[in-house]
Amino acid sequence: MTPASEPPRWLTEPEQDAWYAWRRMFPLVDAEIARDLSQDSGLSEADYDVLSVLGSTDGHRMRITALAELMQWSRSRLSHQLTRMEKRGIVRREEVATDGRGAEVVLTGTGVATITAAAPLHVESVRRHLIDVLTPEQLHTLAEVGEVLRQRLGVRRKA
Repeated sequence: MTPASEPPRWLTEPEQDAWYAWRRMFPLVDAEIARDLSQDSGLSEADYDVLSVLGSTDGHRMRITALAELMQWSRSRLSHQLTRMEKRGIVRREEVATDGRGAEVVLTGTGVATITAAAPLHVESVRRHLIDVLTPEQLHTLAEVGEVLRQRLGVRRKA
């Protein structure tokens, strides 16, 4: 934030172009992928996010606090999401056997089958709406930009 006594640092034309491209790009890409996900598998983006994280862990389970931190969600948001998913039988919560204070979320057999069926369709949608549209150089730049921003904002978020 600039002090009140300093004039604003207005964006140059190239900076403004980049900002507007950023603002238009993410909602469009996300909307297309979310639409495909819903049509192809009946899952929301939030469902898929939880299922894909759990599907990639040993035992298809994770402490709820660790899952919330990894996904950068509040515990409340995750709890509401898990409740919806539990009602559909794709996850369940369990107490941690070695620690009476903690709880884990676990994929059920139905959850494993759901993410196994949804993942190939989801990756095809990601390819169609993002990956295959960009050149390898553009993808490299996008990855670099994403990592710079993640590192900078991740540090701020923890502070």
